[in-house]
Amino acid sequence: MGNCSCQNKKPNSVNNSNAIEVKTEMSIMDTIGRWKARWNIGRMNYKISPGLYMTGRPGPDSEVFISSNYKMSFDILRKNLNGINSWIIVLDTAGINVWCAAGKGTFGTDELVRMIDQTSIKDHIDHKRIIVPQLGAPGISAHEVKKRSGLNVVYGPVKASDIKNFLKNNREITDKMKKVTFTFFERLVLTPTEFVLSLKYSPLFLILLFLVDIIIGKNGLEVFYKDILIFFGALFSGTVLFPALLPFLPFRSFALKGWILGMIYIVTINLMAFNSIQGNYVHMLTIPILVSFLSYNFTGSSTYTSLTGVEKELKISLPLYGISILSGVVVLLINFF
Repeated sequence: MGNCSCQNKKPNSVNNSNAIEVKTEMSIMDTIGRWKARWNIGRMNYKISPGLYMTGRPGPDSEVFISSNYKMSFDILRKNLNGINSWIIVLDTAGINVWCAAGKGTFGTDELVRMIDQTSIKDHIDHKRIIVPQLGAPGISAHEVKKRSGLNVVYGPVKASDIKNFLKNNREITDKMKKVTFTFFERLVLTPTEFVLSLKYSPLFLILLFLVDIIIGKNGLEVFYKDILIFFGALFSGTVLFPALLPFLPFRSFALKGWILGMIYIVTINLMAFNSIQGNYVHMLTIPILVSFLSYNFTGSSTYTSLTGVEKELKISLPLYGISILSGVVVLLINFF
């Protein structure tokens, strides 16, 4: 992994390369930046410049790793390259992580070939291999990369924490390194971003809710205060409880999983507030729909996939959502008149 001084080898190109040296230890600012990104603060701009980077003092025999330019993905990689002299080629994925970018096509063959050429990485190495994260495989055609760049794609482990064992194992992936986990903690890490995103449309919804409760409802303000609590409880259910309980919710469809959780939530509220399972019929018709809709946000990061795919499932679900909401409006009008 270190520099090689054998004859007929390329000299260590650190001094005259265009690589940017990076540390493998995380700074306080890195930690703050990661925390902000988790809470969706500047998340879409949390990225680094595409190009060639290096850890330690890489030489002609050092490994070449491929990363996206989403800073959190890059930081996780460099953190796990502690003690390893390596090259890192960062692709321009518009600040999107490897897995999502591979699905969108920005972490793809064309971009990889372009950056191989732009960074002149072949001038810095004697071998002909690059290590691509396994989750980037959907966007990379290994034979096309070989044909167009002359470099062989080696797919690395799912988790960057397995890189050292992967290298010790002569770049062979074990079954454990192939598995994508989605543990309780890994699911919970996603919740701050989703909860903050769900607040985006809250002001408009609360204004409409206020108008309905004041103009149509009796005891408008008192009802509005209760509706606010119920509404934010629904947001919490869809963005925090849903991923936490994901493995335990029945059915494979995310729409059904979310609807069931929403129904459990509103029935519980009705029992507590109205001493009745039915309680407020408007809530019964609308709240499970809201929780169900919020649940779709986790399909891109979950190992629990919908049976029919998100797009097809939405085509089925959206009309049902509309019917349920319309029914809630009708019930509301009937109660008023």
